Amino acid sequence: MLTHLHVRNFALIEEADLEFDHGLNIITGETGAGKSILIDAVTAALGGKAGPGLIRRGCESAYVVLSFHIDDQTRIDRLAEMDIEVEEGTLILSRRILKNRSVYKINDVTVTAATVRTVTMILIDIHGQHEHQSLMNSSHHLDILDSYAGDKVVHVKEALADRYKQYCALRKYLHSFSMDEKERIREIDFLRFEIHEIESAGLKEGEEDFLEQQFKRMSASRQLMESASNLEHILGYDTNSKGSGIGVLLSDALREALILTKYDPDSAGILAQIQDLESILSDAYYDLSHYKDGINCDEEALKETSQRLDQIRSLQAKYGKTYSQIMDYLKEKKARLQELQDYEKNLKEVTRSCKEAKAEVLRLCEELSRRRQEAARPLTQAIATSMKEMNFLQVSFEMEFKKSDHFTGNGYDETRFMLSTNPGQPLQPLSQIASGGELSRIMLAIKAVLADLDSVPTLIFDEIDTGISGMTAACVAEKLALISTGHQVLCITHLPQIACRASRHFMISKDCCDGITSTSIHMLHDDESVMELARLLGGMQITEAVLQNARELKELSCAS
Repeated sequence: MLTHLHVRNFALIEEADLEFDHGLNIITGETGAGKSILIDAVTAALGGKAGPGLIRRGCESAYVVLSFHIDDQTRIDRLAEMDIEVEEGTLILSRRILKNRSVYKINDVTVTAATVRTVTMILIDIHGQHEHQSLMNSSHHLDILDSYAGDKVVHVKEALADRYKQYCALRKYLHSFSMDEKERIREIDFLRFEIHEIESAGLKEGEEDFLEQQFKRMSASRQLMESASNLEHILGYDTNSKGSGIGVLLSDALREALILTKYDPDSAGILAQIQDLESILSDAYYDLSHYKDGINCDEEALKETSQRLDQIRSLQAKYGKTYSQIMDYLKEKKARLQELQDYEKNLKEVTRSCKEAKAEVLRLCEELSRRRQEAARPLTQAIATSMKEMNFLQVSFEMEFKKSDHFTGNGYDETRFMLSTNPGQPLQPLSQIASGGELSRIMLAIKAVLADLDSVPTLIFDEIDTGISGMTAACVAEKLALISTGHQVLCITHLPQIACRASRHFMISKDCCDGITSTSIHMLHDDESVMELARLLGGMQITEAVLQNARELKELSCAS
């Protein structure tokens, strides 16, 4: 469950800390005090939209932290699959909203918004004050049904989505055969040209790199030959007007060293070193001579290498930047050529496969529809019962099914909720007859039914009581209290009938100091809660009678 909420510099809130409890947590306050800002803050922390406009005026960033207590092993395992560790039963989720970006963290580890949204589905369900309007869209009714049906439909939906994807691929493939004979012949000729161009080139892996090195070397052959000749002269044993090479000088040095050793045996070491130098020089001179012989100054070979490189690069421009990409392209075109050469045979085979895939998709659509219709009966009965508990005295609630003239990966069902709240009146589409207050109650009835199946531990309702009062409000309060026995519930309300049910009551107020407006939140103790109930009951005039009424309301809620 959600145990703690910390908000700083978010909209009108400078700083707020709230400790939530099990059961029903109620938030009240004057109209315009900023009750929904709290829900906006929670929504933002859980990956919702939050632009720089939500940063408190004069601040550089806004910050929201949610702390959850998690002791359910199944939920812990699901988080572990996402590499998210629950440390000593606690998970801390935060978002810092900056002017040009946001930073999300889970247990001080930076994560993406997508990861946060995935975690959200495991931990919390937020019902915003306008969400009941989604009931006006009949496509949402099917989502509600599938959520209720759960495992009864999930495997069929997965199989259908997979087969539908295969069917779409086959249909796209079949479309590639929709050509006349002239088009087929033209494509065959073009494919043969491309295949011949690649195969006749005789490409080899790594050839381009080798040829580039050869080309660079041959292009520099004149310079290489000149430098090698100069080096040969410097190291050599010939003499000319420019002076003697190192070989000649080293021979002279060797002769003089021999004279030294003839008269002084102690100079033998010097002789040995000069002999080593002469041996090294001789090897270098031999290698240099061999290197000169290998320098290719053949202009024709240079031209051929250049032309081969041009051919390879032309193929790369057409068919792929690398050898492997060109070979893949060749393989693909050969397969396409084979298809077109066996056109009639392949067309029949693909047509048959496409028909079989479509038949399988339709079979799964039918199976999914059957299971949905089976689940729809207990769902609508449960919703109708829940609605009666919220002061819908006479209600008939059903789900209408129609088969669409097309199908998707979600089947072919077109569904909508049908409602009658007056005896003798026919069922009509929910979107045509339900008022705003009725939509709020119907959504709560649906949430109550789904909550029994839903593993999400925390439910948030933002002004679910829109458009209701009196006995109906008391019935809605009873329903919220019932839901809170199995789930943690956070509820923003303006009705005393609901507020009196709070296991923990918070009040939001708005103040203005030095021209700056701020919102503050604090938890109410019993006497403060009674005063807030009196405000909700009596408005501006809080008389002793109103206070007594508030006390009685609180006592009755505790007794029920």
